[in-house]
Amino acid sequence: MKSAISSTTTLLSSKNLSLKLHLNHSPFSRLPSFLFRSKSNSHLPSLLLRNNSTHNQKSQIHTPIMASSFMPEQARTPPALPLPFKIGLCQLSVTADKERNIAHARKAIEEAAAKGAKLVMLPEIWNSPYSNDSFPVYAEDIDAGGEASPSTAMLSEAARLLKITIVGGSIPERSGDRLYNTCCVFDSDGKLKAKHRKIHLFDIDIPGKITFIESKTLTAGETPTIVDTEVGRIGIGICYDIRFQELAIIYAARGAHLICYPGAFNMTTGPLHWELLQRARAADNQLYVATCSPARDVAAGYVAWGHSTLVGPFGEVLATTEHEEDIIISEIDYSLLEVRRTNLPLTKQRRGDLYQLVDVQRLKSDS
Repeated sequence: MKSAISSTTTLLSSKNLSLKLHLNHSPFSRLPSFLFRSKSNSHLPSLLLRNNSTHNQKSQIHTPIMASSFMPEQARTPPALPLPFKIGLCQLSVTADKERNIAHARKAIEEAAAKGAKLVMLPEIWNSPYSNDSFPVYAEDIDAGGEASPSTAMLSEAARLLKITIVGGSIPERSGDRLYNTCCVFDSDGKLKAKHRKIHLFDIDIPGKITFIESKTLTAGETPTIVDTEVGRIGIGICYDIRFQELAIIYAARGAHLICYPGAFNMTTGPLHWELLQRARAADNQLYVATCSPARDVAAGYVAWGHSTLVGPFGEVLATTEHEEDIIISEIDYSLLEVRRTNLPLTKQRRGDLYQLVDVQRLKSDS
């Protein structure tokens, strides 16, 4: 073939509109203690983007102020940077044969690793056709593992044997009576490091072009996912998640080096928005963005755009492909993050007197 402290977050505009999100555990344990200066309502979890010029003082919530309000360069302090490494983006064909899809994905992962990739990424919904009818049939119990989740069992074994980190695209996950669109991240020991459930479901209707309502079968995830790996601090989003800049802002503020978005944009929005959104997320937050799509199958019920891509911290396309099956191998060098943030010191230039990024401790941390 041509590869975290846990908290709830809320973004408020000056009109007090809100979007509630949740944050994972591990990365924040490394951040300086001054990022979490407790005040009276420290039990309320949220991340507020507050407009100070119009904020009603009577309704003001006193919160621990995150350093990105005043010292953003410290708020995004990540772990020590790994040396430059290669990423492999595996743009795979997907069929109705699940066993074939799993074996095919493994072969692609092995090929990417053989070409030097230390981080390998798969597409969104790579073990199943992308349809509401298929999600319940192909769904796996990831938490149970083993025979209940052959797709993630393969990913774990491949990561362990090849000594690589795998961002496992996404598969339909069954948890109780609910279905999710879920991405799993495995480290080089084969251990599950993180599990991201797609937060923003793909419910769209463009008359005469495309209508798809993921919420007919899937449940939205509740937790933004950022994970420390051997190849850096990585934020995870799935497809439609890329449209919501607030999620990327959270990841950047939490010190992400790279955001991975397995995604399957379609033939309507793909040509218009796929590359645009990737470059915007990368340029706005001065970090790397990697996307991985299924290969295009014009006979499928849902036709993917393809064009898996790696974008650098200046918004530049570093590597991409067309719509056929392919494995992209490209280098990531995190030292460029500091270069670009020096060239354009955006975090130091943000107006903390007009708007602030505020972090509030978990709602149930005292319970």
